[in-house]
Amino acid sequence: MAAKKSQMSEDHKQALAVGRAEGRMVRSYLEALENSRPKRGRKRTKDSIGKRLERIDIELESADPLKRLQLTQERLDLAEELESMDAGIDIGQLENDFARVAKGYAARKGITYTAFRQIGVPASVLRKAGISRAT
Repeated sequence: MAAKKSQMSEDHKQALAVGRAEGRMVRSYLEALENSRPKRGRKRTKDSIGKRLERIDIELESADPLKRLQLTQERLDLAEELESMDAGIDIGQLENDFARVAKGYAARKGITYTAFRQIGVPASVLRKAGISRAT
């Protein structure tokens, strides 16, 4: 005899949808925070990337197959970096969304203030979210 398939209640479906939405907001903020973190060395500009792309095109003409592969990958990476510079992420809006949902998300997932701080979330944002060291 086949087992009876149980149906999810509308409340359960709604709770799952809310959880997924909150998870996306937390993930988006953390990814933006990570991507906006200053990197070591000289900061790249659109100009410097453009110049390097031009040099790569010149080098490709006389490169052996292995070097051509490496230059092609570098060109793809630079094009992606250039595109992300143009995207202009609104970290302020992502921060507001994060602050609105982070406390409930952290409580459900068992995430502490210290864990958020160790991955780089500023204390001011956690305070805004209502997450304290004692939480």
